[in-house]
Amino acid sequence: MRTLSLGKNGPPVSRVGLGCMGMSGMYGPADRAEGVATIHAAMEAGVVMLDTGDFYGMGHNEMLIGEALRDGRRDKAFIAVKFGAQRDPGGAWLGYDARPAAVKTALAYTLQRLGVDHVDLYQPARVDPNVPIEETVGAIADCVKAGWVRHIGLSEVSAATLRKAHAEHPIRAVQIEYSLASRGIEQSLLPTTRELGVSITAYGVLSRGLLSNPTKTGGAGDFRAHLPRFSGENLAANLPLVEAFAALATEKGLTPAQLAFAWVLAQGEDVIPLIGARRRGQLAESLAALDVVLDAGDLARIEAVLPAGAIRGDRYPAAQMARLEA
Repeated sequence: MRTLSLGKNGPPVSRVGLGCMGMSGMYGPADRAEGVATIHAAMEAGVVMLDTGDFYGMGHNEMLIGEALRDGRRDKAFIAVKFGAQRDPGGAWLGYDARPAAVKTALAYTLQRLGVDHVDLYQPARVDPNVPIEETVGAIADCVKAGWVRHIGLSEVSAATLRKAHAEHPIRAVQIEYSLASRGIEQSLLPTTRELGVSITAYGVLSRGLLSNPTKTGGAGDFRAHLPRFSGENLAANLPLVEAFAALATEKGLTPAQLAFAWVLAQGEDVIPLIGARRRGQLAESLAALDVVLDAGDLARIEAVLPAGAIRGDRYPAAQMARLEA
């Protein structure tokens, strides 16, 4: 596993990270033991970045990671935590809270659930429209000074917000959806991160499975049932595109997931894809993309089959899209 710097002069991290959200539901029932085993397998393969959110399973995901990091594994992991999303006991989304007091309170609970004395990267899940980003980042900076946080990140922000935040305190990474199906960051955010020396941690590389297995869902509890790309006419329009992409992957001796990850890896070493694996088999399949080299001809063929903007449907339902800056 190769390592690289997270942001300019930032800490070393693995070339890919492990996105742990699916180990706490979201795509249907999850297997706790398999989740722990998948985290262990990732770390044994050299993956150090473990990405989570305090609202994934309402704390379940952090406790799962805490369990996986027992027996001396904590020092081998780079824990990235998102915070701020508010949910009720039934799981409904209530908005975002990134006030300074809320930042520090959320972190206190996160440290307890993880069973650690610090997190390596702390990042608001979304921009709180009621709180200037400078205040949110300033509160995290206080936590850096106290030793509870090592580095600051952001998630789903605009280029303008990134500039304001970076002026307050160095930002190491912006987490945002980036894939062949979601390329909006190429317009202004990606040029800005490169200007400032900020990495991208890319989630949704498979567009929630649309690029790899578009007709398979996890049944009850699978939030993809509410995503526009998987619904009605949008899905009908998207299937021929992903089928053509799958044919191209087969021609190259790859699975669609491997080709999708290889494409993101080819976008630059400042783009770190997160493997959203729930099981060891999924992890192994995606890790194999690290051995794939795409040349200019390969990239051109992929672009011809699945050009920017070709996938129909937004990333989230309208209410959630309204909360995205990027």
